[in-house]
Amino acid sequence: MSQTIWIARHGNRIDFVNPDWFLTAEKRYDPHLSDDGHIQAKQLAKRLAGENITHIFASPFLRTVQTANHVAQILDLSIKLEWGLCEWLHPDWMSEIPETRSIDDLCHSFPRIDPSYQSYIDGLPHYPESEADCLKRTGETARQLAANFPQDILFVGHGASVIGTTMGLVKGVVEAEINASLCCLVKVVRDRGEWMMELNGDTSHLTAIETEIRFN
Repeated sequence: MSQTIWIARHGNRIDFVNPDWFLTAEKRYDPHLSDDGHIQAKQLAKRLAGENITHIFASPFLRTVQTANHVAQILDLSIKLEWGLCEWLHPDWMSEIPETRSIDDLCHSFPRIDPSYQSYIDGLPHYPESEADCLKRTGETARQLAANFPQDILFVGHGASVIGTTMGLVKGVVEAEINASLCCLVKVVRDRGEWMMELNGDTSHLTAIETEIRFN
């Protein structure tokens, strides 16, 4: 049986647009989407309409939930919050354990979240996290979700989780080969047991794209 997994990165984030936001933010490692990030997320949603996606999994960071919510509204689907897809907890990016909104708070703000879903990774991964640990976590999460939900599904994550989930599924692909720009799409398809990458960080659905890929 064939299966398609779509892997998307969140839209542009407020601290990329306004770096001073970080100085006064209550949850400074959990930025929301910028205005143009919401536009990107809506364009992503429009691109995915009609693609027969049956489940949406999103990192519980606010920017990924907001991005997934735009898609969920267009596809009329729920959102499953999955800690295995969360940001790389890089100590050079985050000087402390990142504080995110509670799951209850997210469920209240985004009614499309499915509160009954049990994340493959139980809560925020251990901080700090090495690159190898992040790639292992996201790769294992991708394989578990693909096995447990053998339909066409969507992951909404971060640059690191786009790379890690793709590497976890497609044999032989290396980190440097994967485009993980803002609101990009990777498409991987399994046929006869083998995963192949059909789209690599596609941004053709966006009216404005990054000139330089940023991760932090």
